[in-house]
Amino acid sequence: MPNYAYLKTDLINTTENDSTEFATQIPYFITKAEFRITKDLDDVGLDEFTTVSVSSGNAGAVPLNDRVRIVRNVNYTVSTGTTVTNLLQRTTEYANDYWPVSASTGTPRYYSRRTNSSIKIVPTPVSATTVEIQTASQPLALASATGTSVTTSNYFSEYCYNALFYGCLIEATMYMKDWETLQVWQAEYQNAIQTLRNQARRTRQDDMEVAASPAGGPNTITQAGS
Repeated sequence: MPNYAYLKTDLINTTENDSTEFATQIPYFITKAEFRITKDLDDVGLDEFTTVSVSSGNAGAVPLNDRVRIVRNVNYTVSTGTTVTNLLQRTTEYANDYWPVSASTGTPRYYSRRTNSSIKIVPTPVSATTVEIQTASQPLALASATGTSVTTSNYFSEYCYNALFYGCLIEATMYMKDWETLQVWQAEYQNAIQTLRNQARRTRQDDMEVAASPAGGPNTITQAGS
């Protein structure tokens, strides 16, 4: 499967730029492209599931890691371990009005985004509650094999290579100030993203069912549409 070294060689060969200065900039090209793809895709491959323990009396505040971009679902399992309860998303104002006294406890019903790095759950649970959070998150950054705790391949390199490659070429072309060629790579990137979006749409249905809205609730996707 494509990895960091494969992508680096591909970029150098395609641009025909084997200078040391260009090679030094490649990690920056990759990082920018990865950020771009995360914003452009609504893909199940970006989903992560994190389990945290919410203690009683902490005002329902739950931290999120710095790679979280979208909170898709928050749920918890009762003590018997057989029933999953999904919390409903509400605004912070709603959560504060619904449960203004954080010292009071009850059965959790709602959650809201507080900041980019935390959510709030109300009511504050009576006792420590294990909560599962489904998020769309930035994959671990693609990096070279040097150093420690690096990721030489990730979801983008293995399953979205064309989009990653063309996204990097956009950044590389801007670095080289080749404005005419830039339009070519921008068009190729958009084509790659559209095919990934179509793939994501297809994963939200099976062959016997209509497509489901990624947000839940009534279907908002038109069959045979883009």
